[in-house]
Amino acid sequence: MKPAIKRIIFIVILVGLWELGSRLGLWTELILPSPTSVFTALYHGFADKTLIWDLIASFRRLAIGLTLALIIGTSIGILIAKSKTADDTIGSMLLALQSVPSIVWLPLAIMWFGLNDKAVIFVVILGGTFVMALNIRTGIKNVSPLYIRAAQTMGSKGIDLFIRVIFPASIPYVVTGSRLAWAFAWRALMAGELLSTGPGLGYTLSYASDFGNMSLVIGVIIIIGIIGSIVDQLIFQRIEKSVANRWGL
Repeated sequence: MKPAIKRIIFIVILVGLWELGSRLGLWTELILPSPTSVFTALYHGFADKTLIWDLIASFRRLAIGLTLALIIGTSIGILIAKSKTADDTIGSMLLALQSVPSIVWLPLAIMWFGLNDKAVIFVVILGGTFVMALNIRTGIKNVSPLYIRAAQTMGSKGIDLFIRVIFPASIPYVVTGSRLAWAFAWRALMAGELLSTGPGLGYTLSYASDFGNMSLVIGVIIIIGIIGSIVDQLIFQRIEKSVANRWGL
């Protein structure tokens, strides 16, 4: 049986048990709304275009933040990989900063930028930058010395050596870093939008929670999880497998 079929069967069984438990009164709608209530809330959310505008706003912030995170993270990763001094200073600091949850940066972002999109994008950038930088650093440092020596014997050095040999050899780590940066940035975005004032999935989640609309709360959580799963499995996992096969890993 194919993995996709197994997942579908599992989800159908899980939703069926969830609906059955709700109808038997094992829990109240306030604690855990039934799938019917959740799907009804989602239907109304998409029908009045509230969730559509939320998705557009969230993906816009994510696109800006993740793009900047990949650029900044790649630049820092190259720096600390090629400079021993930078690695001993900036590199050690990155390891500490990576362990700080993204939502912890939100109060600082609000103080600097105010309660607006800039604060949310700032948190998204921090969410993806550190992990990207560390993966770039690891990828460059793990390039086989044989590749470098072979290229040097053929006259390649400096920027040419980096562009033609070192960076291409570290592409698997670049792809893995991008995948992890996406995951961290997506989580950071949701955390940031919980305290935002504009449209977005996180804002709607917070708004629904404040007014006790648990059906919409569960629905938005499901949407967040589905988007994360789709992007990871249908995009990044496929790219990662393709690169791994091409590089013979």
